[in-house]
Amino acid sequence: MKNMGNMGNMMKQAQKLQAKMVKLQEELSEKTIETSSGGGMIKVVANGKQQIISIQIEKEVVDPEDVDMLQDLILAAVNDALTKSQEMVSAEMSKLTGGLNIPGLM
Repeated sequence: MKNMGNMGNMMKQAQKLQAKMVKLQEELSEKTIETSSGGGMIKVVANGKQQIISIQIEKEVVDPEDVDMLQDLILAAVNDALTKSQEMVSAEMSKLTGGLNIPGLM
């Protein structure tokens, strides 16, 4: 019967971890990361839910003759913002789980 006690304790620990994860997900939706490309001509802000919150484009970089460059700069800034957002989430999750890799979390 000692084994059943351990199982109950593990369930309590799992419930505590889940509650902390829900709180962390709420906090991460409010944390943001800002990136830029083109020497700061394009700025992108993303949150911890990998959502783009804002894109700022300086008018100097808008060239009707070179739309491809503008698209490339936006794409680079957005991808960088999403990557950094994912890194932020991973770092926060690692703090929460003590470095354990738990499949299925986030």
